[in-house]
Amino acid sequence: MTERSVTMETTYLSPLLARNGAVEADGPDLGVAWHYGDPVAEQRALIEGRAVVDQSHLGVISVTGPDRTSWLTTLGTQVISDTPVGESQEWMILSPQGRIEYVANVVDDGTTTWLVTEQPEGLRAHLEKMRFMLRVEITDVSSEWAALGEPLATPGATHEPVTWVDPWPRIQPGGTTYHRKPEHPGVKREWRLVLVPRSDLMAAIASRLDAGWMLAGTWAAEALRIEALRPRFSREVDATALPHEYDWLRTAVHLDKGCYRGQETVAKVHNVGRPPRRLTLLHLDGSSHAIPSAGASIRLASNPDSVIGHVTSVSRHHELGPIALGLVKRSTPEDAALIIGADSEEVSATQEAIVNRDGESVDRPPAVGPTQKGLLMGKGCDAPGGDLS
Repeated sequence: MTERSVTMETTYLSPLLARNGAVEADGPDLGVAWHYGDPVAEQRALIEGRAVVDQSHLGVISVTGPDRTSWLTTLGTQVISDTPVGESQEWMILSPQGRIEYVANVVDDGTTTWLVTEQPEGLRAHLEKMRFMLRVEITDVSSEWAALGEPLATPGATHEPVTWVDPWPRIQPGGTTYHRKPEHPGVKREWRLVLVPRSDLMAAIASRLDAGWMLAGTWAAEALRIEALRPRFSREVDATALPHEYDWLRTAVHLDKGCYRGQETVAKVHNVGRPPRRLTLLHLDGSSHAIPSAGASIRLASNPDSVIGHVTSVSRHHELGPIALGLVKRSTPEDAALIIGADSEEVSATQEAIVNRDGESVDRPPAVGPTQKGLLMGKGCDAPGGDLS
């Protein structure tokens, strides 16, 4: 991998940036193309299922050994063991207080478990510390393997490359949701990551272009991700992030899997508490050319002196115009008019709730007496850091 900043931890510069018209992305997508000269056409091609997105800046970790799937299950929020070969999972490692520390896309090919992540160095180091005497081998293979994003939901066959299919927004076994609308907008978005040898990256792209596909940049991919209400670690997560705040219990957390670090907080917030913040979709006023940046403050139009949250992701959608994701206080009225940014950069916005304001999932248990409360709060978990003090 050539020297250039890419994810938050590694350096990289994609060879596809040498293509005519390519414009480099910034932030966590630095190192790959933001677009190739026509972002509107690129978005349409993605929607039509005939575009490929360079995701070669993502990290890839391989885990081998007979204990790999059971070990990963005990460490994280999702069940990896007993999962059929080729079936995709989303998996997190939490802090002792239940905060999100690492997120990975996981698929096992029968001999190796593959983790695609935006935090390869940090995640590999953490896994190494948790090996103990188990029969596992952890290798950062980011320099050998590259990911390509495709608008498909088809798993890889046995003779095809390792492929992770995004489960979002379908509620996985053991999961739940804080989204109350009957149909989730994310069901229209299909997405998968195909792993190819890094030495074959250009050939893999060429084969898709020869088949009539188009190269699309991260502008197009991010616009469709935001429309689908899909959280992303490097954009949405901060030091206090809880999975509940992003509706991430849909795909990344198994509420019945048993002990893991941070499990008590997950159970407590789900069963008897409420997430302090909620992710919301922001429809930005497109009458001006100004688009706020990630990190811009969110305020109530009725009380502009009070900051209630911040923007996490922003893009310009080819049909919806400028849209964003933002974290706001859970109590913020869902129909409240908002102001994004400050002074000359102010933009008006309306919101579309992702996590509902009452902070209760669709299958929150009914109120119980004191004899059951300990079970609902996850008491008895002996995973490292599992109990809150």
